[in-house]
Amino acid sequence: MGKPTGFIEYNRELPKDRSPLERINDWQEFHHSLPEEKLREQAARCMECGTPFCHSGMMLNGMVSGCPNHNLMPEWNDLVYRGLWKDALARLKMSNNFPEFTGRVCPAPCEGACTAGLAGDPVTVKNIECAIIDKAYDQGWIVPRPPSVRTGKKVAVVGSGPAGLACADELNKAGHLVTVFERADRAGGLLMYGIPNMKLDKSLVERRVKIMAEEGVTFSTGIEVGRDYPAESLLKKYDAVVLCGGATKPRDLNIEGRNLKGILFAVDFLKANTKSLLDSNLADDNYISSKDKDVVVIGGGDTGTDCAATAIRHQCKSIVQLEIMPELPSGRGSDNPWPQFPRVLKVDYGQQEAIALYGNDPRQYCITAKKFVGDENGQVKEVHTINVEWIKDDLGRFAPREIQGTEKVWPANLVLLAMGFLGPEDRLLDKLGVQRDERSNVKADYGRFATNVQGVFAAGDMRRGQSLVIWAINEGRGAAVECHHYLTGSAGTV
Repeated sequence: MGKPTGFIEYNRELPKDRSPLERINDWQEFHHSLPEEKLREQAARCMECGTPFCHSGMMLNGMVSGCPNHNLMPEWNDLVYRGLWKDALARLKMSNNFPEFTGRVCPAPCEGACTAGLAGDPVTVKNIECAIIDKAYDQGWIVPRPPSVRTGKKVAVVGSGPAGLACADELNKAGHLVTVFERADRAGGLLMYGIPNMKLDKSLVERRVKIMAEEGVTFSTGIEVGRDYPAESLLKKYDAVVLCGGATKPRDLNIEGRNLKGILFAVDFLKANTKSLLDSNLADDNYISSKDKDVVVIGGGDTGTDCAATAIRHQCKSIVQLEIMPELPSGRGSDNPWPQFPRVLKVDYGQQEAIALYGNDPRQYCITAKKFVGDENGQVKEVHTINVEWIKDDLGRFAPREIQGTEKVWPANLVLLAMGFLGPEDRLLDKLGVQRDERSNVKADYGRFATNVQGVFAAGDMRRGQSLVIWAINEGRGAAVECHHYLTGSAGTV
């Protein structure tokens, strides 16, 4: 432990973001970074607990507590404090293939389980993680390192999101010949097209994919397996297959007026915007613009926030987020003790921008849409809502009950459905004959990742359902281990 009294001497400090009214005028990342001296102070706040919950990855009360990847936070915090950045990078890379992604988009369950946070503020783990990898790139420490020996075994990884990339990275390091199939025109999956550029700069994704390609991974983009490439060919041409296609079937809202124009899934809105941004800096107009429109986002999670921030950058007329769930408390409730993941209210970047621009938080809680109303041209113009209260049913489960007299009409020229995802798409799984579980996800036990089809494995959201990027990386790494065992008959890690 480099600084035994660090958590007492130093307060938690994060770098200031770019101001909301400045950053809404561009699509660049909005986070600044702390100077090295400050970062070392923040790393000194780590207590190096005898039992560090930060990397436990336990499931408590239905949520993960600590890092699912079991990152070695106390070790690399101590190394950063002592100025040993290259050693800190080595510790970081032991368990996380892509800290440049998680350091930007992970909700940091590690910090929720930090022991320093039990009596005060947690260590700024996420920020330090991001600083380590950014410094590594700046110093030229991250370079392609192809494997010295090839096994001759060929593996197809379907999907290039965080699970697919992590799996491909690990299998390639083990010497296997890996081909990653991606139906989009660029590799990265949700990292590329599901998360806006201001939250995760796409040059970072492209940089990592380029390194992997130089290490020997083959990326076949613009190819949807099961449509453009026969599913049965996977089993004939490759010695093993790992399915990492994600949970890409969006949850719909089948209420009156759903067929009106201007009602879109959030994923389609976000993907089109990012693709146009990368292709032409939005000059090609191949995206759904919200300029001068009243925008209603249905869903209060991260995707809803991303939609709000994107619409604001389009210069929308107004923005509202409708959330059926109650507003979270400002601090931990008695039913949400440490080290559980803290279920507390946060004002994310999209809400900060709306407050700065319009003067109010766009989120409306305990409210549900009842119907959409359109104009004479079939274009949506209104969302009709009603407030709800959450009460227990006869089985003790909470369910929403409408509150009569709370009906309201919201102007809406664009409605974005951001209510999560139901599971993976059917085409490829049906053609491969892969079994599903009761939630329609691929049936493959965690820890084994093997499906009912010999030589076919599954990982990430396609197996576990919609989840975090860090879980996807964890699953991709785990599936790579099991796939490696299948290919070689060996035990141990990749």
